[in-house]
Amino acid sequence: MQRTINMGELDLTEINERIEQHLPLVKHVVFQVAVHFPRHVDREELARAGALGLVEASRRYDESRGVPFERFAAQRIRGAILDSVRAADWAPRSVRLLARRLESTEQYLASELGRVPTTEEMATELGVGLDELAKLRDRLFRSVVLALDHETSSDTDEDLTLVDVLEDTTSIEPSAELETRELHSYLRDAVQLLPDRQQFVIVGYFLEGKTSQDLARFLGVTESRISQLRSEALRNLKLGIEAQFEESEDELPSGRIAKRQAAYADALSEQSEWKDRLGRWDAGYDVPEDALMTSAGSLR
Repeated sequence: MQRTINMGELDLTEINERIEQHLPLVKHVVFQVAVHFPRHVDREELARAGALGLVEASRRYDESRGVPFERFAAQRIRGAILDSVRAADWAPRSVRLLARRLESTEQYLASELGRVPTTEEMATELGVGLDELAKLRDRLFRSVVLALDHETSSDTDEDLTLVDVLEDTTSIEPSAELETRELHSYLRDAVQLLPDRQQFVIVGYFLEGKTSQDLARFLGVTESRISQLRSEALRNLKLGIEAQFEESEDELPSGRIAKRQAAYADALSEQSEWKDRLGRWDAGYDVPEDALMTSAGSLR
């Protein structure tokens, strides 16, 4: 008697039941093949490829051939995983052979020594020099391709991926650019507000590339005095700029040096408006030609 039920619906039902029943087989096969791949290969990607292999096996399985479904499906799952890895891997076979050789050597030495082998020990076991080993590892590392969603942290509280930690050096955050502009503007104003001799030393030493001997000769002082002026100027610059980013204290400064430093910081804060500081971009400090020669006489 001919069956009257819809065979298409029956086949689909059987396929779905077979897939759900054998999903643990995918994990088992992934566990078997994953040990042959580098650590950066995503196990979840292998599992997804294996699941597609299971679906394909469920559709193609022919019970009349007498092959158990588990055996038939395991081959399909393993094949799907290998095909997925090959499709995502652009490195040549020679590089993969090199990776297995280095990994097996490291595992052997680790088991023999009871610790991670050193670079020298690896080179000796492989029969190559240190330079050659470095080249081999460099070739291997350049063959590794990671997805931007690859997790870089094992901390469960902080799920960081490559896209979170990679820095785009060609792109500057607007807040960082504004902060840099303001800092450069404060520095420019702070140099201009230094006492004449301190300004002369800072410009000459850091911007004109003059030596302490040159500056001492121009000013008619000793090199130790130049070193003292440079230290005093750097201290003024540091404290003056820091004062612009710190909350002011109500207490009045005591002592001659403290009062002088406070007056310098106040003058710096009034030197330019915040709009001018943020709108100004440091295009380079223009140093007049032979500036030291023209100004040295008035500073002596």
